[in-house]
Amino acid sequence: MNTFSDTQLRLAEETLTRARSADLHIATAESCTGGLIASLLTEIPGSSEVFDRGFVTYSNAAKIELLGVPEELIANHGAVSEPVARRMAQGAMQHAHVQAAVAVTGIAGPGGGTAEKPVGLVHIAAARHGAQTYHEKHLFGDIGRGPIRMASVEAALRLLLRLL
Repeated sequence: MNTFSDTQLRLAEETLTRARSADLHIATAESCTGGLIASLLTEIPGSSEVFDRGFVTYSNAAKIELLGVPEELIANHGAVSEPVARRMAQGAMQHAHVQAAVAVTGIAGPGGGTAEKPVGLVHIAAARHGAQTYHEKHLFGDIGRGPIRMASVEAALRLLLRLL
């Protein structure tokens, strides 16, 4: 039983099809989505042909240890920031030895937000070997933890599709 929408499943299928056509292997690096992108991708039969692994790096220590995000980058910009999202995607690509990766870091709430970084702020980055790393900042608003996480999953796949 899956909890993903038809739109999300279609996005996952399209992502895997494009990656397969381009002969690319992909990885995910997820913080606020907690592995939902990897789960969605692996809902699709045949995903193992292109999906290599997912990193769930919820803590700052995990981002540093598993993805190689510099500690000073987190100290200077915060874990929920464009530079950290970009480095997470690049780190996932490097540590998984794949050609493309997508990363998500954000504040899903209900707490943890500030005036500067409110609940619903999500940074997404997609990296591909030999290409620029794409980034998007989303302000989903305080729409609830689940809806923020699911909106982040869709936005991440849409950004990865653009890159592929």
